[in-house]
Amino acid sequence: MTIHRFSSRRQKLDRTFLCEKLQGAQAYDRIAGYFSSSMLEVAGEAIASMTGIVRIVCNSDLNVRDVEAAKSAANYALRREWCASEPEQKILDGKENGKDRFAKLYQVLRSGKMQVKVLPRDKFGLVHGKAGVITLADGTQTSFMGSTNETYHAWKLHYELLWEDDDPEAIEWVQEEFNSLWNHPLALPLADFVIEDIGRISQRTVIPSIEAWREIPDAIAQAGATIIETPVYRQEYGLWEHQKYFVNIAFQAHKTPHGARYILADMVGLGKTIQLAMSAMLMALYGDKPILILAPKPLLWQWQEEMKTLLDLPSAVWNGKQWVDENGLDYPAIGAEGIKTCPRRIGLVSQGIITSKSEAGEYLKQIQYECVIVDEAHRARRENLGVGCEKEECKPNNLLQFLFDIADRTKSLLLATATPVQLNPIEAFDLLRVLAQGNDMVLGNTWSNWRNAEGSLLMARGDKTFSETDPESDRQLWLWVCNPIPASSEHKTFSKIRRTLQLKDTDFNAGMNKWDKLRLGEKQEIRSLADIYGKQYNPFIRHIIRRTREYLENTYDPETGEPYLQPVRVQLLGENDTDAIALTPYLRDAYAIAEEFCQSVSQRMKGSGFLKTLLLRRVGSSINAGMITAQKLLGKQDDWDEENEDEDPHPLAPSPMKGEEGQDSLSPSHVLGEGFRVRAKTSEFADKITSEESILLEKFIQHLKVEQDNDPKYNVVKELLLDRNWLDLGCIIFSQYFDSVWWLANQLTRDLPNQEVIGIYAGGQKSGHICNGEYTRCDRNVLKKMVQSGEIRLILGTDAASEGLNLQKLGSLINLDLPWNPTRLEQRKGRIQRIGQTRETVLVYNMRYKGSVEDRVRDLLSDRLQSIHQMFGQIPDTLQTIWVDEALGDRAEAKQTIDKLPDQHPFEMKYNQIQTKVNWESCTQVLDSSDRKKALLQSW
Repeated sequence: MTIHRFSSRRQKLDRTFLCEKLQGAQAYDRIAGYFSSSMLEVAGEAIASMTGIVRIVCNSDLNVRDVEAAKSAANYALRREWCASEPEQKILDGKENGKDRFAKLYQVLRSGKMQVKVLPRDKFGLVHGKAGVITLADGTQTSFMGSTNETYHAWKLHYELLWEDDDPEAIEWVQEEFNSLWNHPLALPLADFVIEDIGRISQRTVIPSIEAWREIPDAIAQAGATIIETPVYRQEYGLWEHQKYFVNIAFQAHKTPHGARYILADMVGLGKTIQLAMSAMLMALYGDKPILILAPKPLLWQWQEEMKTLLDLPSAVWNGKQWVDENGLDYPAIGAEGIKTCPRRIGLVSQGIITSKSEAGEYLKQIQYECVIVDEAHRARRENLGVGCEKEECKPNNLLQFLFDIADRTKSLLLATATPVQLNPIEAFDLLRVLAQGNDMVLGNTWSNWRNAEGSLLMARGDKTFSETDPESDRQLWLWVCNPIPASSEHKTFSKIRRTLQLKDTDFNAGMNKWDKLRLGEKQEIRSLADIYGKQYNPFIRHIIRRTREYLENTYDPETGEPYLQPVRVQLLGENDTDAIALTPYLRDAYAIAEEFCQSVSQRMKGSGFLKTLLLRRVGSSINAGMITAQKLLGKQDDWDEENEDEDPHPLAPSPMKGEEGQDSLSPSHVLGEGFRVRAKTSEFADKITSEESILLEKFIQHLKVEQDNDPKYNVVKELLLDRNWLDLGCIIFSQYFDSVWWLANQLTRDLPNQEVIGIYAGGQKSGHICNGEYTRCDRNVLKKMVQSGEIRLILGTDAASEGLNLQKLGSLINLDLPWNPTRLEQRKGRIQRIGQTRETVLVYNMRYKGSVEDRVRDLLSDRLQSIHQMFGQIPDTLQTIWVDEALGDRAEAKQTIDKLPDQHPFEMKYNQIQTKVNWESCTQVLDSSDRKKALLQSW
């Protein structure tokens, strides 16, 4: 029994102790600090000589809640922690043996010779008790403890003290401590991703230039080289399998002469933006022409922010006057023609530029593009959507006409919408016609049957039949098959036909007169497909890619045994009739006055229903918002707060004439009277309100003042947060209006426990946090980090928080108001029902006042909501008109709109599956980041 004392001042600890003791050792159990890639740098050869295994238990920044939740949540957290240490930089730090060290570490981890477990820091604190037990080659044991961590710096560079004791009592004591940590239920094995990433880094090579990258023949490896070290992989959770699948097929198609032509129709919440942005990045690097992204105005900055934070992807937004880059720098332009000189390869432009037929939109038609991406593409539609419209010539709105005009000026065209069919299947056909402009791959050439709307829709729904007794039946069927002919991969029959007719993969017209050149067996195979060809091989399912959450959550990856999408169930509360929040008599009277006011204004207004229903929308959010709105309408307050107003006109309204506001306008610039247009000044609103309407507003205000401090919604919010413990779960509360958010934040800061920090996430410069009544403005990224760290459990957000914000740490959501644009509800829910969520079920509470417009619309939709959601994945945007109709007293019109919805989805969807897995995670070639950035910073 001997005690040895070591000091790095006196001895080389690695040589005189660690390597000597481990040579040929039978076992090594170690309590260390944080896991490090340098664990083998000191004792690698000695560990290799061991006959047994090394077990190391380490610190981690894991949250206990992550560990106690699903296994995937903890693995995601370990992944983020590992990547945050930037391990790839360890092979670039000047050490010649960097890759060799990673390779050895991977080998011992993968073989099981070294096993590592990690402990959540908020349970154990920092593991400062560094100690270990070594079973020597002869079977004897020794123990040690001291300040040394299991790293290169600790054993070779730092000043450290170490105490060795081979007394059985000391050995038993250290072993007991190790075993208690190693076997603790919160101790987790090192995530597989970390181990595989160590292996990837050990073989990592840097591609020296864009030119060399473009020569890589394998599209998966080529894409992976660009993607694998972007922030979405190194700082977030990577991509889901269905997202990788779309990016892969879009990029592979773009590399062909005909380019990529797809409608991405994934359900809301499945990450369309990142799929499109990643596709845009790859296409921008592969080619030299501009990338144009058209999106509704409220989404432009969210697009830019998401591309910057998730992909480190530079871009510029056209704000109507000039370009603004990802750093907020302005590029002054002289006139509308300045839109042609975007300072980045990727330019983001508001659809309002197009719908208003502005001069800038015309200049966009003069450019040749690498790719054009259109978000919310269902806004591009024909204006004649009535019964029998498939027999009529399309009358496109301005956005649809623009897409027709620009489609043949781009190699690839990607349209994104969760609802390609809202009221009529002709909407999907029109979007396919856009894809088909200048491209025979989609609907065939000019003489193709598929270019006829009526026949195409009949065929795609399986309603067209081919009689065996009709002598022309074969040739009629052949006309549908031959132009465009499906790819060889679609079915063995098409592969045989292509071989017989010597058609390449880039040939899409087999020839209407080639039926007689087919063999008898091939003809018979085509006849056998007659009954199913229209439904299973039509252009709709080839070019509309749609995946549902239900499929992804309930289908298991055969390789991992895990669902393709980790299920996060939603428990929806507040939906019963009894859950509607009762109004006091004064509030009920105020609401009735608001309805009278809105109906009065609507009788003399033209144009959008937004301003007609403005007061009802806002008082439906909170008493405070209603009060401020009435005062502004009377000119008693400052100018309008324009944030997050959902001011779309009727979705089926005709396109505005040149010079009018587009359908994504953010400012209240809709017609109050003949020839009158509202700008930002509230005095102009007041000038156009009649004396009778002014009296109604004054009465409205007086009624609200009685109950100003007694909004019944607040009591429900407080009950949910405190009595039902939603605050402990972490909660986000959404409202359309900053007025409501600010009111609620100030109420809650008085009633919640002391030191409770409440986040406020809004547009402009309004984000910050409030604690004990003291407000501090801060950047939105700071708020995200505070939520991630657990410093903030409650965040109040406008709809600025409904896109591109990851709030997996929160387990509950309250909708203080129900937006009349139904897509917003899905977007809000997607903040917590997403990858990395630590709970199997999240809670959502929808608030509404009893007898309000929202309450009455819910009653109208109650019988159809489930079927609508199953069909479309969300409530179609077109249904937002029923809120306006109900508010203005036209219930019959609202019912008629609901009745127009189809009873079932008109098309089978081929791509509700993962056909081929894409393994970017193992890509060892990486595109040089400086070359990538240099290429993307080029101007148009």
